[in-house]
Amino acid sequence: MEHKAYWAIKILNFDIKEAGEKRLLQLNELDELRLEAYENSRVYKEKTKKWHDKHLVKKRFEEGDMVLLFNLRLKLFPGKLRSRWSGPFQVTKALANGVVEVWSESTGTFTVNRQRLKPYLVGQPITKVVVCSLSDPIAM
Repeated sequence: MEHKAYWAIKILNFDIKEAGEKRLLQLNELDELRLEAYENSRVYKEKTKKWHDKHLVKKRFEEGDMVLLFNLRLKLFPGKLRSRWSGPFQVTKALANGVVEVWSESTGTFTVNRQRLKPYLVGQPITKVVVCSLSDPIAM
């Protein structure tokens, strides 16, 4: 049996030392590919973070600003067209650590996280109401 194995190795011109070295080279190549993948992942994450941080808009609230408060409780009982913003509230105090104290007539004064607020833009109320019926012909 050994004679047949030796004969097969000799015919294929197969050297065991060369095969071992080739296998070590392949393993080193795999390690290099793995390290390169880690490096590419790190570079991608850094670029993504830099882009994200560049597009962040800091929310700054001052005393007297009108804001809307995001209502977390509506996640439990969502309405399809129901707004998740409640308010408006008036900012009474804005602290440096992201805490904002707001006030309204119905609830009084309480503190919330700045991330749950957005500015309330006061505009002209809509006074003219237009009612269109689908059965009315459209005049052109």
